[in-house]
Amino acid sequence: MRRIGIWIAVGGLLLATAACGGGDSGGSASGTPKAQSLAVGFVAEPANLDFTSTEGAAIPQALLVNVYEGLVKLDQAGEIVPLLAEKWEVSDDRKTYTFKLRENVKFSSGAPFTADDVVFSLDRVKSDWKLKIKSQLDVVDKVEKKDDSTAVITLKQPSNGFLYSMATRLGAMFSRTGVSDLANKPVGTGPYVLGSWRRGDSIQLDANPSYWGTKPPLSSITLKYFKDATAMNNALLTGGIDVISSVQAPESLQQFADPNRFEVIEGTTNGEVVLSMNNGRPPFNDKKARQAVRHAIDHKALLDTAWAGRGGLIGSMVPPTDPWYEDRTGDYPYDPAKAKQLLGGKTYNVKMRIPNLPYAVASAQVVKSQLAQVGITAEIEPLEFPARWLDQVFTKGDYDLSIINHVEPRDMGIFADKSYYFGYDNPEFGKLLASADQGTEQEQTDDLKQAAKLLSDDAAADWLFLFPNLIVAKKGVTGLPENAISESFDFTALAKQ
Repeated sequence: MRRIGIWIAVGGLLLATAACGGGDSGGSASGTPKAQSLAVGFVAEPANLDFTSTEGAAIPQALLVNVYEGLVKLDQAGEIVPLLAEKWEVSDDRKTYTFKLRENVKFSSGAPFTADDVVFSLDRVKSDWKLKIKSQLDVVDKVEKKDDSTAVITLKQPSNGFLYSMATRLGAMFSRTGVSDLANKPVGTGPYVLGSWRRGDSIQLDANPSYWGTKPPLSSITLKYFKDATAMNNALLTGGIDVISSVQAPESLQQFADPNRFEVIEGTTNGEVVLSMNNGRPPFNDKKARQAVRHAIDHKALLDTAWAGRGGLIGSMVPPTDPWYEDRTGDYPYDPAKAKQLLGGKTYNVKMRIPNLPYAVASAQVVKSQLAQVGITAEIEPLEFPARWLDQVFTKGDYDLSIINHVEPRDMGIFADKSYYFGYDNPEFGKLLASADQGTEQEQTDDLKQAAKLLSDDAAADWLFLFPNLIVAKKGVTGLPENAISESFDFTALAKQ
């Protein structure tokens, strides 16, 4: 864990700590400990609370593991560990998974959690989920209840990715009587329940009094949403929040350099900041035009300028935390002359529609400047995120270039779907993914390395940088994640000294 400390004087700022501020950790006059609360700053507020029908990372970031739990989850090392399942067994042919469920688990509604809910939840992925990623569970043949505490999942063929997918939102367990209003009333088994939601401002999660596991140290967590990085920084400086979940202006870190007041944690994520190119329409249906873009980008200069050098360069859709990572940054070295040659003297005017998020806005300015040097004029159009970006770019594919942080773990497979907003279509890529999923561990690694190389060779997109996990917190906040390698911001270990 890298902890950053640089001293700087911080001028006085006016603010009153609002109700969203962190709770007092001291005791009352009678000696009874006060309930502890914590406020965490975020950027992208969910449009609703239903991650079965709404794309994007904001909903699982808030609710997965905290409100909804799966049979398994990812730990900080990226390993799959038990959650609602005490243990599981895999058949010799790798097609049958038998999960032994924890007993005496209840949903926040009071309904018991049993194998019937496992069958209901996983069948529902196929029948009711609207997300493209639900195809990851197409490998499931059937889900059966053996008894109340045992669920059996049979696959159509062996799958290396199945259990990992079960650690994502796809594996979330839902109550058979708790899905009538998922957009507003989540019902899960997790350590927190939805307390309140002030749209446009904050979501409050309260400790679940009937939680089956270790009770969370905090009585409530407030997720406070900010449209502006400066406003979020000021809220931490003046006591309005306790934690910045992801720093949106890395150049401002010196404001938090007093080690007696703040702690800065820098780790990694699996979030690839992707310069998306619409492979389905001109000019980027031409591989040479896409290759020209990759040669036109000076990635180190972009990272230094747009994100103060924080993060890493990867050159592919595979982060270093995955076993099949290879450094592909040398595939398309910065070479404006080569880019012009590939364009054959042609010039283009393109539409760069980006989410109105700080990293995208900052990166877009650098991309625009660098592309202009090779004859590509990019018009930047920021779109409100998530609603307008998801509608115009992700759903309708009405864009030429975009920039988005793809934070879902092990998500290279999104390029195998030609209807996905990239519009990438190469059957060989899909074959490699299928082979990787069914093969041995070594075959999986070899095939996925080949798949990443093929994506890079085809210039299906450009990978600007790997987003850092950069957190700032008040001194005394503990349990913060060093690395963000799952979809969830796990609040279960957070506490205040």
